[in-house]
Amino acid sequence: MRGLARWLPQSLFGRLVLVLAGGLLVAQLLSAGINLVERDRLLDTASGMQQAQRIADAVRLLDSVGTAERARIAAVLNVPPLVLSLHPSASEAGPGGTPHALMFAALLRASVGAGREVRVTATGVPPGGSPGPGPGMRHRMGGGPGMAGPGGFASGPVVRTEVQLRDGTWARFDAQPRPGVTPLPWRLALVLAILLAAVLVLSYFAVRWVTRPLHVLAEAADALGRDIHRPPLPVDGPTEIRRAAQAFNGMQQRLVRFIEDRTRIFTAMSHDLKTPITRMRLRADLLEDEPLRQRFEADLKEMETMVTQTLEFMRGLGTGEVRQAVDVNALLDSLQSDNEAMGREVRIEGEAAAPYPARVSLLRRCLANLVDNAVLYGERAVVRVEDSSASLVLRVQDDGPGIPEAEREKVFEPFYRLEPSRSRATGGTGLGLAVARNVARMHGGELTLHNRPERGLEAVLVLPRD
Repeated sequence: MRGLARWLPQSLFGRLVLVLAGGLLVAQLLSAGINLVERDRLLDTASGMQQAQRIADAVRLLDSVGTAERARIAAVLNVPPLVLSLHPSASEAGPGGTPHALMFAALLRASVGAGREVRVTATGVPPGGSPGPGPGMRHRMGGGPGMAGPGGFASGPVVRTEVQLRDGTWARFDAQPRPGVTPLPWRLALVLAILLAAVLVLSYFAVRWVTRPLHVLAEAADALGRDIHRPPLPVDGPTEIRRAAQAFNGMQQRLVRFIEDRTRIFTAMSHDLKTPITRMRLRADLLEDEPLRQRFEADLKEMETMVTQTLEFMRGLGTGEVRQAVDVNALLDSLQSDNEAMGREVRIEGEAAAPYPARVSLLRRCLANLVDNAVLYGERAVVRVEDSSASLVLRVQDDGPGIPEAEREKVFEPFYRLEPSRSRATGGTGLGLAVARNVARMHGGELTLHNRPERGLEAVLVLPRD
């Protein structure tokens, strides 16, 4: 079952088209088979009625003439596929007749009228071309003057019909039935193919029309992860689609309210925390013990930094900022200058071929966090720029110890740090990589970490251009 599932289309659109196409094909094949069976049945009935009427006419004609004239008429009527011969007696009765023979006998009795002896049996034709006797049946080939002998048949079954004339002579009619299986006429096949193609084209557009709202809903859900303030979905279409759009818009409004409420709470907390931190800094300035005062100031600075970065992270990284074309090369040069002013080694390799539409402050914060992380753990940072029509790739490399594979995803969690001391000298607050990944995903991209084969860590920021 799993092997079969691999060959099935993965999209709902493809599966619906496959089901409709398969159902229509099976229906067309069944319809063609039924048409052929019905056509064969009607042709058999029509052919049997025509042949019964011909035999009845021949019997009436033979009854109306004398013996000498009858022989000449029999010779004229002895023309395949209905071979006529006259015999003084009937052939020996064979086994029970076939359904076709029984049906033909009923038609013939209705045509020749009641009171006549009628026999219909099935026999065979040997390769020589003349009807041969069936089991227990001797074939009499012409019992007197003027008797015509049958011949000219192909190998196969033969229906033998014997009717007794008024003077006791038996008129024997040998005929091969029409083949039971006939090929599908090309006109019918063409009509079925045209109908199938027309219905498939109609089904294609119908399924596409039905599944289009689902595609729009999926795109809206994906865009919502990048921009919570995106325009709401239009509420139109069928009832189910309107209800889904209304539910989606309602969910978006609830998320916006939740984020705004959370931002207001943390903004108030930040404001309330900064006030006692400021008072504590003022009181620390009054300390006469210089080493103790410096430790107090370092702790207070770390607390203030944690409050500020936490607030920025909880605000959703400024999602209200409008995108604009950013000169990535100038942004990287600015970051390089700022770091060199602090005595850090940062090198830029490559350049962007064109500006990138981004939220400037967020993109700068993302790159600054990656560069800070590289300098902090690897002593220096190298930023490699790879630009193409599909994406802008920024690789930030360092010469540090790298990250164990089991920890590479955990470091993106807020407040998670590989170095547990939480000292600013050995690490930050644990928000830098979390903020950087959120910025990447807000722009529709992704941020991943890889250990370099030689040594160090590589942070790969991929930003799509489409």
